Amino acid sequence: MSAKQSVASWFKTDSSLGEESHHRPEAINQQRQIDWLRILPFIGLHLACLAVFVVGWSWAAVAVFVASYLVRMFAITAFYHRYFSHRSFKTSRTVQFIFAVIGASATQRGPLWWAAHHRHHHKVADQEADPHAPRHGFWWSHAGWFLSRGHFATDHRQIPDLVKYPELRWLDRYDLAVPVVYAVLLFLLGAVLERVAPGLGTNGWQMLVWGYFLSTVVLIHVTLTINSLAHVWGSRRYATRDDSRNNGFLALLTLGEGWHNNHHHFPGSARQGFYWWEIDVSFYMLKLMSWVGLVHDLKPVPETIRNARRIRPS
Repeated sequence: MSAKQSVASWFKTDSSLGEESHHRPEAINQQRQIDWLRILPFIGLHLACLAVFVVGWSWAAVAVFVASYLVRMFAITAFYHRYFSHRSFKTSRTVQFIFAVIGASATQRGPLWWAAHHRHHHKVADQEADPHAPRHGFWWSHAGWFLSRGHFATDHRQIPDLVKYPELRWLDRYDLAVPVVYAVLLFLLGAVLERVAPGLGTNGWQMLVWGYFLSTVVLIHVTLTINSLAHVWGSRRYATRDDSRNNGFLALLTLGEGWHNNHHHFPGSARQGFYWWEIDVSFYMLKLMSWVGLVHDLKPVPETIRNARRIRPS
């Protein structure tokens, strides 16, 4: 990717960028190189967190930090992952788009890019072709892979069921648009609260730093632990072909994604905590949404599947 293309990708993600390099032998070794110019906004996102020492804190800002984390984590786990990547339940096009937008605000690229890479991961989990296998090293599996040149493009061949929606293609192409709007709205929220409720002790800059910058950085890195840690840290109930682990601590942080060995055993389930004691907040929320008709046909874990390929009893 040229310098011009790298800068242009800040504003518009062209899904064709980088695809050709996968087929040119002379470029294969360049795919693991970090595209420093393209990731400057990502670096800036982290540096902006240092502004917390300038803006200070308030209970209102902390509350928005937590709410911003939880709502967007649910959009990532329940929709980017369980819906777009695995189609583990059904919903309307309107709800699909709403949660695609909320997921996009988490600043983890667009829904098509996310789903395409995740589907590829399941096909080659912990093999050489897995883009974020911990066998390639912790930092590569945690963040290096998506900062590299070789994993920038969205492989539409992985997601033929999703590319037919123009609104999802738009979110993928302009993947920074929603995060920028979300950040602006948080700033405006803080500015309004400063005027109408000065007793809360917050303002636009404080709400921006806590509600967007800090919350987003924490959200991104907690999500990434499922790649970097949930394949090396935890227990294995099922004899899957990969190194996936169940980890209750990560499950709490990610609203249920830490039951990763369960998930790799049966990826099609809307529920990743297979047993009642395996806390899976995302599934509980999906169940509530199904009761009011927002989602439906949540795929269960058949008893025969739950009892197959066991390494140890539950």
